[in-house]
Amino acid sequence: MKAALALAATVALATPALAQQRIPVGHLMDNSGATSDVGVPYGQGVADTLAWVNQTRQGVAGRPLNVLGFDYGYQAPRAVSQYQAWTGRERVVAIQGWGTADTEALVRFVNRDRIPFISGSYSAALTDAGGKSGRAGVEASPYNFFFGPSYSDALRGMLRWAADDWKARGGQGRPKYVHMGGNHPYPNSPKEAGEAMARDLGFEVLPAIQFALTPGDYTSQCLTLKQQGANYAYLGNTAGSNISVLRACQTAGVQVQFMGNVWGMDENAMKAAGAAANGVVFPVRTQVVTGQDAPGMETIRAISRISDPAGTVYRPVHYLAGACAAMLMVEAMDTAAANGGQVTGERIQRGFYERTNWVPKGFEGVCTPSTFTPEDHRGTMRVAIYRAVVSGDTSQGSVAELMRAGTMRLEPVTTVELERKRELLGW
Repeated sequence: MKAALALAATVALATPALAQQRIPVGHLMDNSGATSDVGVPYGQGVADTLAWVNQTRQGVAGRPLNVLGFDYGYQAPRAVSQYQAWTGRERVVAIQGWGTADTEALVRFVNRDRIPFISGSYSAALTDAGGKSGRAGVEASPYNFFFGPSYSDALRGMLRWAADDWKARGGQGRPKYVHMGGNHPYPNSPKEAGEAMARDLGFEVLPAIQFALTPGDYTSQCLTLKQQGANYAYLGNTAGSNISVLRACQTAGVQVQFMGNVWGMDENAMKAAGAAANGVVFPVRTQVVTGQDAPGMETIRAISRISDPAGTVYRPVHYLAGACAAMLMVEAMDTAAANGGQVTGERIQRGFYERTNWVPKGFEGVCTPSTFTPEDHRGTMRVAIYRAVVSGDTSQGSVAELMRAGTMRLEPVTTVELERKRELLGW
């Protein structure tokens, strides 16, 4: 009887010990909310990559990652509630996050708990790691990171291009610029920065035009755009609602150069919008566009097979970005674990500062180099601008087939290297 009790006690003690060996990581996703059109491929890229790390690398320092996924439906209160559950029960050491409203709402929490938060939000307000900008409403965010240029810097880069484009087209007078998007922290994030840059570049800045984050009838917005005589319009929403605008404006005969934000266009949106998407420019975070070869694409293909063993699913640009964001976190965790170190939030954070021009190993030619410092979390000042080109009927065939046939393609336009100006940190 004593032997049986001793064995039971041993098992009871061993089970928590085994659980402790796994490294808990949170993953907030929008698979069902207003931004799920781009949230799904990005989140799948993150999930597949972390599963691949477990499968091929035995996790971090021999400890598998315990990835705790949660679809919060793009509702900030649900994200905050889930964060509290993760930190209370599972004691996550890092989180892969998503939206702007929820990420900004969690800044004080992750600072207090010292948990690195790698978001799908590229709000410039998250880049002032040292809290030195002095900008109203911007607080120190030493535990917030993201992969790619901020929304503000990406828009600055596109406006630089637009100013040159206006001259190249032989435009007369001052070009007119307008910001479009929902009245929400995400599309509003770069609004003031973009309008200030546009004025500096000689644009006439028009009153902003609002449209919801969800698809709808935006004919009135297009008629306003036409009446204003805008030449360049920034689409601040994700692709789903942008498609509605593009279609409505095509029907209304609006002649304007649309500039999508990083989530505002992708291959899936090109297929859905058809000819209405032709000519839209937008920033791309990765160094390759899916379908082109690069050393790291073999790694991406292996990761993709985690959820698509047949290897037939087309992965849009957002999937690649999700993979890069996940690997930045993993390699920061590797650094934390080096030489027998504990994988804690503080050590993971320091891991983000150990490299410059950082491309995760095996992802060469895919992930844009990143550099983070304790004062400045602008990972890159490089803005690669691509144009959506649609040359035929997109209603027939899959995205993969249309891309292979050349009916749709992403065409490189230019790359703008912005100056790392201190006065623009956090804005």
